[in-house]
Amino acid sequence: MVLVGAILGAFVLQVFVLGEGAYARFGFSPAGLEAGGWPGLLTALFIHGGMVHAAMNAAGALAFGSPVARLFGLRIWGGLIFFLFYLACGGLANLAFARLHPGEEILLVGASGAVFGLIGAATRILAGGGRLAPLFDGRVLFMSAIWIGLNLLIAALGFAPGLEGEVAWEAHIAGFLAGLLLAGPAAWLATKGAPQTLEMPPGHEG
Repeated sequence: MVLVGAILGAFVLQVFVLGEGAYARFGFSPAGLEAGGWPGLLTALFIHGGMVHAAMNAAGALAFGSPVARLFGLRIWGGLIFFLFYLACGGLANLAFARLHPGEEILLVGASGAVFGLIGAATRILAGGGRLAPLFDGRVLFMSAIWIGLNLLIAALGFAPGLEGEVAWEAHIAGFLAGLLLAGPAAWLATKGAPQTLEMPPGHEG
């Protein structure tokens, strides 16, 4: 719910405060990256092309982020790992897009790459019945083929229903693959890698 609020809240700020300048200031482009615009890898995740775009990503984050959040744990450490995982998937998705379109003046905005990272992790959780299924589990491979095939279909059509402009399907696939691969290390950090709370012996409180 915090993530959904961040996506929708950032869109409200974009519309009523930042205006059209938000795209140039916080959007991401391969050309901008080559010019040193590294922050755009993450800031672009909070800028959207319209209300439908923002609402679809918020809905996707809610639907697929819920099982991921439960897996990582609902305490502060688990929440921190969840958001770092989300940002990592989105940043890697944008970076992969830039590597496939070096130097191009294509403006990329939206949280779709990060949301597809959540979808990748949720795919393994769904296949594992609440736990992470092995990466090469048959169910994981089957569902992955469906998600990747769907994005290749979008690439062939050149558009997606309800969205204006071109869809960065390459970033979707890269984010999905990042989610598949990073889900394991992130889950480990959220559980076994969590900081341990030290307990004082009786009589030494305070």
